[in-house]
Amino acid sequence: MTPSRDARLPAVALVVCTRNRASRLPALFESLARLHTDHHWELVMVDSASTDDTPAVLAEANNGSALPTRTVRVEQAGLARARNAGISAARAPVIAFMDDDCYPEPDLLDRWLEVFTNEKVGYGGGRIMLHDERDAAVTIRTDAKPWIFRPGDYVRPGVVQGANIALRRAVLEAVGGFTEAIGPGTPFNFEDVDVVARASAAGYTGGYFPGPTVRHHHGRRPGPELDSLLESYDIGRGAYWGTLLKRRGYRRYAIGGLVASLMTKPWPVVKREVQGMKSWLRIDD
Repeated sequence: MTPSRDARLPAVALVVCTRNRASRLPALFESLARLHTDHHWELVMVDSASTDDTPAVLAEANNGSALPTRTVRVEQAGLARARNAGISAARAPVIAFMDDDCYPEPDLLDRWLEVFTNEKVGYGGGRIMLHDERDAAVTIRTDAKPWIFRPGDYVRPGVVQGANIALRRAVLEAVGGFTEAIGPGTPFNFEDVDVVARASAAGYTGGYFPGPTVRHHHGRRPGPELDSLLESYDIGRGAYWGTLLKRRGYRRYAIGGLVASLMTKPWPVVKREVQGMKSWLRIDD
């Protein structure tokens, strides 16, 4: 059932941030139109300072769609900033985030609400499948088994990914939302693991849950663009460990992560991780 726009408090919000992808938004809205739930919900589209036809496409979609859509715009680019704007615009107690190059399974919202029927769960990452098998098998998470993080656990990079993530509003408020100095649009690409790691450190339970599923249509093939993305993840991973070095009780995880890289990864990867750690520590001092 597609919910109507009314004054009821939504059970869940889906926040999708987009920037300069006007040509791909129709396919996104086609997939969103297939969402089915008996719960009242809301869709928040955030335009992250787009300079193409994104505002016009969003306005047309908002006016002509039965989806319960609210559109907001931020004038300074940055994914973490856009997500925080989405949080401010949403009303629901559970807020899910999905990338604009993902397509949700029709039961995505129900699967997220099932996760949060457990009152102990404060955050979670969902399954991310590859939409086009010709694309590189990156920025996905296909495990069929859940992975639970107890309060205070170390959240390993890559287990929870921002392309399909959800948190309780109360948790987001407790940790101050997404850190706007990091994430796409900055040199440090780790805003997703950072927000859930701060939630864990603040005493919340979370994990990876394979029920809520999206298909990632990222379109990346082997080549310079993919290489640049993976290098940014190396730098972001090191910067994440840099945050743990300064967090009481977590230093051993940062050191352990770096030691594991030294033992298992090529030197250029380790070098970028160390670079990211050093760069973040200089900025964060």
